[in-house]
Amino acid sequence: MDNDLFERGLTRRKATLGADYVEKNLAAADDFTRPFQEAMTEWCWGFGWGDETIDPKTRSMMNLSMIGALGKMQEWEIHLRGAINNGVSVEEIRAIIHVIGIYCGVPQSLECFRVARTVLEEKKLL
Repeated sequence: MDNDLFERGLTRRKATLGADYVEKNLAAADDFTRPFQEAMTEWCWGFGWGDETIDPKTRSMMNLSMIGALGKMQEWEIHLRGAINNGVSVEEIRAIIHVIGIYCGVPQSLECFRVARTVLEEKKLL
């Protein structure tokens, strides 16, 4: 493991998803899942998110589009919360969901709207 990439990833992961969420996931890791948690923090968050070529807000918008296209709604919700933390507005979230509907189908955009409404109402943004 590259400690520098892991630490950079841990910092970025906490900044986007929230320290409590990240620490809870790391604490819940066991011998079976810990190697993946560490590799994901190092590779996805340290290498990927640690590359400053793309700012966190844009990267969050890209992730919402890709994860929405894949239909991974639990991950989409997690990244929606992170996108809000990274400054993605309600209007931008709506526009992203529109694109998901155009390229991935109306049923998938409806799933995204359902999750978004729950999160945005919880955060009192709607």
